[in-house]
Amino acid sequence: MNIGLFLAKKIQNTKSQTFSSLIINVGVLSISIAVSVLIISFFVLFGFKNTIKNKLFSLTSHLQVSKFTVNRSLEEASMPNNLELIHLVKKNPNVRSINKVAFKSIILKSDEEISGVVFKGIDKDFDWNAFSPNIIKGRKINYNSSQISNELIISKKLAQEINVKLNDELLIYFIQDPPRARKLKIVGIYESNVEEMDQIYVLGDLALIQKINNWENGEFGHFEIFLRDIDKLDVAKAELLSIFSQEYQVLKVTEILPQFFDWFKLLDRNILIVIILIVIVASFNMISVLLIMIMERTPMIGLLKAIGSLNGQIRSIFLINGAKIILKGLVIGNLLGLGLCFIQDKFKIIHLDPVNYYMNFVPIAWNWPIILAINLGVFIIVLLVLLIPSFLIRNISPVEALKYKD
Repeated sequence: MNIGLFLAKKIQNTKSQTFSSLIINVGVLSISIAVSVLIISFFVLFGFKNTIKNKLFSLTSHLQVSKFTVNRSLEEASMPNNLELIHLVKKNPNVRSINKVAFKSIILKSDEEISGVVFKGIDKDFDWNAFSPNIIKGRKINYNSSQISNELIISKKLAQEINVKLNDELLIYFIQDPPRARKLKIVGIYESNVEEMDQIYVLGDLALIQKINNWENGEFGHFEIFLRDIDKLDVAKAELLSIFSQEYQVLKVTEILPQFFDWFKLLDRNILIVIILIVIVASFNMISVLLIMIMERTPMIGLLKAIGSLNGQIRSIFLINGAKIILKGLVIGNLLGLGLCFIQDKFKIIHLDPVNYYMNFVPIAWNWPIILAINLGVFIIVLLVLLIPSFLIRNISPVEALKYKD
């Protein structure tokens, strides 16, 4: 029989009669709070990042391919409709879809207001999967192969600013010399809550830009390329650079919208600081628990030493009890953390201001590998920290310990 395990069970069964029972409950509570806070922090962090990334990718793409130009405006150099290049890009296993897109600066004019924005021209093959969830009113653009579509999708913010609504007709002016005007019908209103994007883009027919710019043979402004896995961003960019000639540039979304990804890095640093602080507090609490247990059991330690028990055997008794406290705290902490995350995910109790946070409520992203990592990490780190006070056992003299009992 394992003597350390046997005595640890005996101590555990009698702890309700001692002062250490209160301290043990404090240790369990400390671990529980630490684990639940870590779970909530990670789930909310990943929820924020995933939600904002999805919103960004609904209006931009993972990679963008365009012609090199010294022009700093939104007027793009046209790209030829090269079917061979498109086929090569689609063959790449990392590529999910590819869109032909063009930008054009325009002025929206309603009966009362005007606003300068960017007209994003898309064709009938546009991948709507990312953008469709943003449409809160109306529908997508309908295309007719025989004529240019006169339909337009604008953001809720722009619609409020220029005082228009769904199915209204809107006069738009293409900024060029000479300016050219078209009357389009609003068939959809979208809202991504990313003000920097909603303030800028309206969606319409790519063929309209082609006609305004006198582009022929299906020319367009740039490719929008979506990947199956955004973690392959650098790999995919290198592969695309080998496909396109030097007159083209390939930009990652992290280069197109660096401000958002710098913010993500800041969030990661903040969560790292939170993790370190939580683990330190939990570890110090557990050190206090173990020290009190050792002090309370000093006579028992002296007696065990007197009958020939080794320091390692006695140390294992307290480490086993410490491990049981940690495990109990982990179970309670998981139930508490996962329970609160489930309530928020299901009922959206905690709301946010979309102007400041880009979303209407605190998002939750379920990640089971993180749960496993948190539990293993907390258990191993705190148990290793408990080795420090356990070494005090070797300094306890059997004679002094037995006197202490009297």
